[in-house]
Amino acid sequence: MTQSTTTAGRSAEAGTGAGRPARAGRAETVRFAATHALPELVRGFAGGRPHTTRPWSPLARPHWSAATLRAMRAKHGGAPVLVRGLSGPLLVILDPQDLHQFYAQSGAAPAPDRPHTCAGPGGGPPSGPVPEDRRGIDDAVLASGITVHPSYGPFLAVIAEETRRLTGGGTLRLAGARRAVARAGRRMVLGDAAAEDEELSGWLRRSRGEGTRFGLRTGRSRAVRELSDRAAARIAQYAGDAEPHTLVGRARRHADPTGSLDPTGQARHWLQAMDTVPATMLRTLLLLAVHRAEQDAAAAEARAADAASGELPRLRSCVRESLRLYPVVADLIRVTRAETEWRGVRHPAGTAVMLPVLFHQRDPEHMPAAHVFVPGRWSSHGAHQDFRMAPFSHGAGRCPGDQLGLLVVAAFCAAVLRGHRVRDGRPALEPMGPLPATLDPRGIRLRLAPR
Repeated sequence: MTQSTTTAGRSAEAGTGAGRPARAGRAETVRFAATHALPELVRGFAGGRPHTTRPWSPLARPHWSAATLRAMRAKHGGAPVLVRGLSGPLLVILDPQDLHQFYAQSGAAPAPDRPHTCAGPGGGPPSGPVPEDRRGIDDAVLASGITVHPSYGPFLAVIAEETRRLTGGGTLRLAGARRAVARAGRRMVLGDAAAEDEELSGWLRRSRGEGTRFGLRTGRSRAVRELSDRAAARIAQYAGDAEPHTLVGRARRHADPTGSLDPTGQARHWLQAMDTVPATMLRTLLLLAVHRAEQDAAAAEARAADAASGELPRLRSCVRESLRLYPVVADLIRVTRAETEWRGVRHPAGTAVMLPVLFHQRDPEHMPAAHVFVPGRWSSHGAHQDFRMAPFSHGAGRCPGDQLGLLVVAAFCAAVLRGHRVRDGRPALEPMGPLPATLDPRGIRLRLAPR
């Protein structure tokens, strides 16, 4: 696939000469590695372990990374810049006008060491592209592109039950949110029989953590294989008796004439994708605690008679805005499968192209009120197709479970707000911003009061 977004003259204007790529110099490369690449790599390998990430926290300053990327953009006239990354050369996309081409490249594959970007139970395999037959089953099971999932009734009932357990103590913290969401996830994916199976969730968390730490160096370690095999066997036990409305129950109904698709094989990824829900839910509720008028409007929507429809447009906008400010994955990396052209410069097949999502979503030079919580921006015409904002990616790489993910997070928030007011939260935030560049869910504490 060959595509050109500007003339070669723009490349010359950037100081690279017609047909020659913009390249980061030695000083730029060192600064990029220190402020952007290394902190991201550490976060990926650490897998969220506090004792591992804490020594590196002085490096993990997104505003330093943003300053580095803005300086590169200014120096090279906005052209994509080749940088020597920690795993090899990267073509870094710095200007919004190149975002469309990045998302349009259906022939590009995700980098094998990058996590999936879904913020809900729509996660696909992070290790590569999904076969067409497999993707077709996923789209049908997850009701891709449909605002309200066909199983929304049972799913909302499950979420309401688990939220009652979660809010009983009057405070919300990450540990409790993880337990409630994991329990709800097992019920929605595998059925009520799996509700208490915390051992399965533990296997899945550990296998993903081990895979993240060892994947680049040794492939799948023996520990990862053993944990994955145990989880697969346990999932298979539940799959045969799963209720029809569950994701596994829906997958089981799909024809598989060759016997090679394993319609329930995605259950592990659907369960793992639920791990992103607690942090997104807590961040959204913390932002609503600071913005009282928005919280009151969201609570009114949650209590309205039509809330049971699962649409919850206002709360979904709040979730999207939370993900704009604090995306699940800060960078997307795609590896091209054919020669591509960027601004008149040809790059060979196998080029790793990096899109710094957090940078673009919080870029004050191109994003109005970049560091402020403004859920209303998602109500404007065309907001969901705005390539500057990509909570679930765009194009062929868009998360197939984006709508289901929004439903789940919004439904959890609605279930909390229906009976409680989020009175205050920690850390303290300024209502008019600018909001902090990072918001560690482990430090979030929300105090609830009955409505």
